Amino acid sequence: MSDTHAQTVAFVRDTEIPSAPPPYAATGPVKWMRENLFATPANAVLTLLALYAIYLILAPTLPWILNGVWSANSLAECREILQGATGACFAVLTERWPQLLFGFKYPSDLYWRPTLAFVLLFVAVAPVLFFDLPRKLLIFTGLFPFIAYYLIWGGTIFVPILALVGCIGGFAVYQRFVTGSFAAGFFGGIAAALAIWYIGGLLIPAGASNNAMLTPVPSRDLGGFMLNMMLGVTCVSLSIPIGIALALGRQSSMPLIKVVCVVFIEFIRGVPLITLLFVASVMLSYFFPPESSVDLFLRVVIMITMFSAAYIAEVIRGGLAALPKGQYEAADSLGLDYPQAMRLIILPQALKISIPGIVNVAVGLFKDTTLVSVISMFDLVGMIRGPILASTEWNGVYWELLGFAALLFFVVCYGISQYSQWLERRLATDHR
Repeated sequence: MSDTHAQTVAFVRDTEIPSAPPPYAATGPVKWMRENLFATPANAVLTLLALYAIYLILAPTLPWILNGVWSANSLAECREILQGATGACFAVLTERWPQLLFGFKYPSDLYWRPTLAFVLLFVAVAPVLFFDLPRKLLIFTGLFPFIAYYLIWGGTIFVPILALVGCIGGFAVYQRFVTGSFAAGFFGGIAAALAIWYIGGLLIPAGASNNAMLTPVPSRDLGGFMLNMMLGVTCVSLSIPIGIALALGRQSSMPLIKVVCVVFIEFIRGVPLITLLFVASVMLSYFFPPESSVDLFLRVVIMITMFSAAYIAEVIRGGLAALPKGQYEAADSLGLDYPQAMRLIILPQALKISIPGIVNVAVGLFKDTTLVSVISMFDLVGMIRGPILASTEWNGVYWELLGFAALLFFVVCYGISQYSQWLERRLATDHR
């Protein structure tokens, strides 16, 4: 027989039957819905209830968004365009977006400077977040804080150069003495950096040149979402190493260091952040020499950093406590001193365990930067509550502005959360 499916031997097939496609219900979207949404009667009921809840939310919201007005000069003009229909007045975003992002005092012709600093931020953090990149990129990471300061605040270039030289000098002293004593290297490095900054500060006024200056912008002119980003990035970057030092100090065998760290951590954790911000705004300047004028931004950074460092210290202390005692004994058996053991064996494992807690503190800290609006710093929320809603043109526009603020914070916090999950998978924090 010429048929390819013909039998050559009775009841025995010597040719294969062509494979048939899988059943429609066992593949594709139908399979996914059966396994994830309607696997059991209880899951089916919960799925239907969730779909109904989504419908109740989207039914009034979608027409309000889709009918939104994007071009108008005031809320009254938006209402005239809508003519009684339901719709959002997004025109406030198109007209006031510079104030929402940069504040109402930052010069409009200088917006390129914080924008460039924001772009360079991703280049700087890339080798830190993704450790497969070439280590040479860490050089730019170390230079970025000084570049960002010069771009955002402006002024003479000798100020960030002096700050960089002081950090390099302090690190050199730390490397020189840390092999003998960790405390000697740490405090010696701080003293060297402070000495360089003090001496250089006396020389800058005489050597400053107008040719090496950008238009200076005082901290009081910073505002909008830019201020939230600056506070979040700066305070998180500073609080992590300080938190590590506090966690190690709390476990120290030296009674004085342990007591100081415990008192600091428990006191800061027992005080609301808003109280510390009021202290930064009103009282912190009394702790500095009378002739010195400490910038408000710096005072706020000090307080927020102290607040988050105390919480990160407890998170890292939990990671240290989770390590088995054998890891410490292994470091001792290898003949490593305390700094080497912490840097090479203990801290890498403890920080890996502490990733979820550190990210949780970082996300909360970034959202808490909105509290600076209570001390007259016009961040994103301060801009909405203050100059924008106080204007006669946009008085009464709430949902559009607050929704925009919520969207910006959600994008940043969701990005941080997704990165932490990727990092956990990459480092296999479950020790499988």
